[in-house]
Amino acid sequence: MNHSRSHADEPREPGLPPYQVVLSETDWGSLETPFGNGEDVPQVLARLLTPDPRVQVNALSELGEMVGHQNTIYEATAPAAMYVAGILTHPAASTPRPYRNVPMRAELLNWLASTAYDASDEIVGRTEQYFPGFLAPGTIVASFRDLRPMLYQAVSSFLRDSHEDVREAAAVAALILAEHPALAVHRDHLAVHARVILDTSGNGPNRCVARKALKAWGHEVPASEPFMEEPWDRGPHSDGRGDLEPPF
Repeated sequence: MNHSRSHADEPREPGLPPYQVVLSETDWGSLETPFGNGEDVPQVLARLLTPDPRVQVNALSELGEMVGHQNTIYEATAPAAMYVAGILTHPAASTPRPYRNVPMRAELLNWLASTAYDASDEIVGRTEQYFPGFLAPGTIVASFRDLRPMLYQAVSSFLRDSHEDVREAAAVAALILAEHPALAVHRDHLAVHARVILDTSGNGPNRCVARKALKAWGHEVPASEPFMEEPWDRGPHSDGRGDLEPPF
């Protein structure tokens, strides 16, 4: 595995607790999910560390439904995201996805990016127009958004990963998380990664994220691509099970 670490002169974000601690010390049964409480979430999270990539893909798909149903942030979403971020360096994250030479780490990063987008400035700003107080301190979404610096530290370690899919997934997640004011210092650096996505990626939603970040941060943005200007709504919140079939 070859991934970069933060530069010594860059500010350090708060570190994540070990994933084992998140799993064992979270009172999952007391946390809201779309289907009741989160008592079954630990079993799904644990399956992300199995050596069988089919089991991993199914577990990540199931997790998306359990803590991100209909692109919504629930009480169980925050600790689940902390766990996923915490296992990015685990050997199981290097397992190739079925039928594709892409590490599961890219899929985990995609899941984090998609979940972070559900709590992004764009989405919550739109929601606040109809539900004033949606972002009040202590609300579920506000508490999740407070985790962005911590999640960013885990994600940004892979911005220079040796695998291009991992690099791109990490960059997209980092661009979304960097909306947090405490991460503004990283935006000029991340703009470089945004331009790489625009130069090299064929993924429309990822290109859209890159364009929006550059525009929001006052950077020059290339000419518009109308067919790319669509909501960033694809990715790990879909069932993801296409990876379980051969790409014919």
